[in-house]
Amino acid sequence: MNEEDNVINELLGEIAGLITQYPKALERRAAQIQTTGKDPELVEKLVKAADTMRDSGNLYLTWAKHYAALAEGNTDASSDEDETEDFDV
Repeated sequence: MNEEDNVINELLGEIAGLITQYPKALERRAAQIQTTGKDPELVEKLVKAADTMRDSGNLYLTWAKHYAALAEGNTDASSDEDETEDFDV
């Protein structure tokens, strides 16, 4: 593995971490707002947004992993495996 492969894998790890953290942060904020009882509609929107971001993040990460594998020279980088469990779906 060369240096560029290492960079790609490091970035993939950072992206995965951020994509996992973002919906959780939205859910925490929704919980804070719900505790105050101020805006139930906003709470609902944030919860739905967290679900949407989680789903789209899973799709993004699947493609990112695919391209990282291609960058490493793995020409058989396609997979029929369901990776949604990797992302707390």
